[in-house]
Amino acid sequence: MSGVGVRRFVRRLPLADAFPHWVRPLATVVEVGARLGYVARGAVYVSIGAIALLAALGLTPRAVGVVGALEAWGEWPPGVALLWVIGLGLYAFAGWRALQAIFDADRLGTSLSAWAARAGKAFGGLTHVALAISVFGLLDAIEDLREVDDQASTRAFVEQALAQPLGDLMVIGVGLVVAVVGLADMVRAPGGRFAADLECRGVTARWANRTARFGYAGRGFAMLLVGVVTMMAGWHARSAEAGGLGAALEVLKDQPFGRWILGATALGLVAFGAFNFLKAAFRRIGC
Repeated sequence: MSGVGVRRFVRRLPLADAFPHWVRPLATVVEVGARLGYVARGAVYVSIGAIALLAALGLTPRAVGVVGALEAWGEWPPGVALLWVIGLGLYAFAGWRALQAIFDADRLGTSLSAWAARAGKAFGGLTHVALAISVFGLLDAIEDLREVDDQASTRAFVEQALAQPLGDLMVIGVGLVVAVVGLADMVRAPGGRFAADLECRGVTARWANRTARFGYAGRGFAMLLVGVVTMMAGWHARSAEAGGLGAALEVLKDQPFGRWILGATALGLVAFGAFNFLKAAFRRIGC
């Protein structure tokens, strides 16, 4: 199943020369894991965006974050099985991000911009490990008939941070990092060539690029909101103001024309998820 690119990448890994017979099976594992990871990532963002869109239309009480969106899956029979797949997929995606960051799977090089991109992938890998842990915590909660609230867990984290010396500055710093990541996505969105690493051409490539641009703009705006809300919680030293993505989307909904902006942001999140499905199908894994 694995392509030439991923086998070439696996041969660059440490100890590959010592175990040449393991190159092909390991390449298959890397490729399947990466593609499963993109599917899992896409499912998370489509779920968040869909519920946010329903909230904008007044069809559900509130927008939710990652855990809240996935918690809804557990309410229908196949949902628990899908949550297992998503959790494993998020771990797989974190592993792929580690390969991209540490072993330069995409051959970005060693320039300053390349190291910055690889550092971003490493940060993304850690984020997806945390998401995977949350998913399996959610599975435990469903089994124990308890409810998990990711907004409450975010507030608890902020409350613990504020209790530390200079905790308010720490929370402001975390919020600033998230806001900068979101702003970077928004700046990148209009001119990004997101289909460059996809093995598709013509109409498919053009639509993939348009979907990605809208998706990155929507995700970037959402993350910018999360960063601002987190910074405000640190500035006011009040953990109740924090709450992650779900709380940030709820703040947006309550603003003038907020439902319209929330609806557009929700569609952007869905588009970002859809682009990850396209990456699962068409992305080149390894170079």
